[in-house]
Amino acid sequence: MEVVSTKRKEEEGKTKVRRGKNKKSLVIINKEQSRFFVDLGSNNKERQKLINVLEEANKKDYGDEINFKELVLYSINKITEKDIERLKESSLSEMEKVTRTLNEYNQKNNSSLTLGEYLVKRLNIV
Repeated sequence: MEVVSTKRKEEEGKTKVRRGKNKKSLVIINKEQSRFFVDLGSNNKERQKLINVLEEANKKDYGDEINFKELVLYSINKITEKDIERLKESSLSEMEKVTRTLNEYNQKNNSSLTLGEYLVKRLNIV
């Protein structure tokens, strides 16, 4: 009976596939998306900073209220390539940074060291 139920799930495309420990899933950006959600509930420091910026922007005698959407649209125009590089760098884990330096070292020196060999060499372990 289990085989039959497994076949049904496979036919329906509902089987669960385990993702490997070090495998990254492909990020697909939906270019048709028009609504975004930002959850700052667990990050009180950033939430308070956002509220302070909005309060400061709305301390005025004339004009419409400045809302989160207007703040984000204004900020997007101010992001530079250097900011994007910083965002990319901050998204890396420590192990990904080590792996990246290993790959750069192997390319530069035309070698194929493993992670262990590279660490022994870099840390001068005998």
